[in-house]
Amino acid sequence: MQMRAIIIDDNPQAIISLQQDLADYCPEVEVIGTAEGVVSGVKLLKQQHPDVLFLDIQLQDGSGFDVLEILPEITFGVIFTTSSDAFAIKAFRLAAIDYLLKPIDPEQLQEAVQRASELSGNKKDSLELIKGSMQQGELPQHIALHTQEKIELIRIHNIIRCEASGNYTSFHFDNAKSLLVTKTLKEFDKTLQPHNFLRVHQSHLVNKDHIKAFVKTDGGYLVMQDNAKIPVSVRKRSSVIKFLEGA
Repeated sequence: MQMRAIIIDDNPQAIISLQQDLADYCPEVEVIGTAEGVVSGVKLLKQQHPDVLFLDIQLQDGSGFDVLEILPEITFGVIFTTSSDAFAIKAFRLAAIDYLLKPIDPEQLQEAVQRASELSGNKKDSLELIKGSMQQGELPQHIALHTQEKIELIRIHNIIRCEASGNYTSFHFDNAKSLLVTKTLKEFDKTLQPHNFLRVHQSHLVNKDHIKAFVKTDGGYLVMQDNAKIPVSVRKRSSVIKFLEGA
């Protein structure tokens, strides 16, 4: 499937490099224009109608997120490109098709273009998510989880529980799948608290929406939607009861 692309990046050499990579590895992609800033990028996007946008995060006169906020509507897939992964979570919360770290790996580029092609006829949901995520005060509904192989965008409501595994965290979902993430449980505690998650034990963080019961015997434990029995530490017992009662 032929695709028309625009590249917005504040580094001219990065634009040239990406154009060459696309020509070498993704011949189905035609670059129809490039820009180096927010203003010039928005103007170009309004004039052209690409299928996909390769968007740098840090631009001459703002950020790539500014570009998406200014546009009255978004009719293309978004693939973020940047030299820092510090923006990965925000990028994925804005429903990006993919997130490519510079220098861009050819195989990851091909995978991103393939994903953009597959989603080309079904952009509505992700575009609504992009716009919705930009509204002031709205909690993000997705979280980016780093595994050893990739970064996955996960809907927070689908997380049943998180369990510490050394320097890793095991995420368990309502579709019976799990994911081992390369960060400690402590790093997810504050992020997920606003979403009705509670640390009930040194090794366990649970989603209130997926709690089936609190059993007071045998020291106290929670029964989760996946039938896992999660121990509640003695010092967390009273806060768990208040949490369940909505206090």
